[in-house]
Amino acid sequence: MSMRMTLLAALTLGLAMTGSAMASDKPTADAAIAAAKAAQKEAAAVGGEWRDTGAVIKNAEKAASEGNFDSAVELAKKAEAQGKLGKKQAMEQVGVGNPKYLYN
Repeated sequence: MSMRMTLLAALTLGLAMTGSAMASDKPTADAAIAAAKAAQKEAAAVGGEWRDTGAVIKNAEKAASEGNFDSAVELAKKAEAQGKLGKKQAMEQVGVGNPKYLYN
């Protein structure tokens, strides 16, 4: 059930991000990238960093360096969401362990 809630949260967040109108500039992109890096660090601290989060942040930084600030903000928000969801997922699974049938 918790995996369903995580996926539903990710979908909802994704839809919210695509529906918002953007007119970004460099400071906005830089702030979004910083927030994404912070969320990535928090997820990594609990062992919940998702595989692609770092690559998404790198793509956001590249877009920002090329002056594509709207794209950079969108990618950074995606990475931030991945960081938050990764941390949440890891925290929900602390102490869950393997199924008992693996130990027979």
